[in-house]
Amino acid sequence: MAWDQVGVLLLPLPLIAAANLPLRPPAGLTPAAVARLRSSFWLLLGVVPASCVVFGLLSLRRPSAAFILVVTGLLAASLLRYPTRAGIARVLPIDPASAMDATALVLSLVLFGSQLASQASTDLLAQEAGTGVALGPIDLVVQEVPFLLAAVLGIGLFLRRSPQAAVARLGLTRPTGWQVLLALAAAGVFYAFGNGVDVLSHLLTPGLAGKVDAANQRLFGQLGDPLGIATIALSAGICEEVLFRGAMQPRLGVLWTSLVFAAIHTQYGLSLDSVAVFILAIGLGMLRRIANTTTSTICHVVYNALVGVTVSGAWLVPAVGLEIALVLAGLMAFFTGKLGKLRTAP
Repeated sequence: MAWDQVGVLLLPLPLIAAANLPLRPPAGLTPAAVARLRSSFWLLLGVVPASCVVFGLLSLRRPSAAFILVVTGLLAASLLRYPTRAGIARVLPIDPASAMDATALVLSLVLFGSQLASQASTDLLAQEAGTGVALGPIDLVVQEVPFLLAAVLGIGLFLRRSPQAAVARLGLTRPTGWQVLLALAAAGVFYAFGNGVDVLSHLLTPGLAGKVDAANQRLFGQLGDPLGIATIALSAGICEEVLFRGAMQPRLGVLWTSLVFAAIHTQYGLSLDSVAVFILAIGLGMLRRIANTTTSTICHVVYNALVGVTVSGAWLVPAVGLEIALVLAGLMAFFTGKLGKLRTAP
């Protein structure tokens, strides 16, 4: 297991937890103590963009990475200013005065920039294909759990929200039958789209597509049995949806959340497959808006399972027939209002 990667994912969790304190300071503090607490948090948050700039300056031997990291750090530092966040609030549903929303903006920007810097300056696909650590079921779960922890800390579970309020904030409601049908139909459409992009990638960029295949085989080759497929489907589908569609999207919007989601899937490099992941993330985001996070999670889990199983051969014709029926049912539910009102999740 790449424990260093897990450590990187765990690193922001104390900061995310601390971001709840300015929103709900501990009882009994004097106004002066509350003011000091809030000031201390903003100083702590400022360490993140400052560190990004420092890492950029230390990477001058890789000019592209250095440039991206420095620019990312400066942009993230600008988010510490209230006027900057107030301007962003005109296009994203953030609260410019919220320490948590500021933390989400800074961390997501630094994550996106650091991933872009790595991809632009290093052949990560070749590295993962040659020396990447093959993942087992436990490894995959351990790598996905930090996303779930970031989500529940970000919405303040036990810190400023009760479990019931936290579940409601994350959009984890019991889906209706029509919403389940929509999730299944969308999973089939996404699967067909992903396969189409994969074929197109092999036609237009065969060398890059070969690297993507090699990297994915190296990382996930041991997860092709039923246990491995189930682990990929459930761990990634649940943990990633709770964070990206449940916690982040209601504040950072569909497009930015989808970009960050695509950025964490480093196994696709800068390829057409990454573009496909971005588009699929937008589709999942729209499911969250139309229905709820539970619906997008069902879709994500089923999609991952379909990718693991690979629908082909004698199963292809009945699968296509079933998918057509599901799509027609989903469209009927949408246009007849059975899915509920189109809304931006709270």
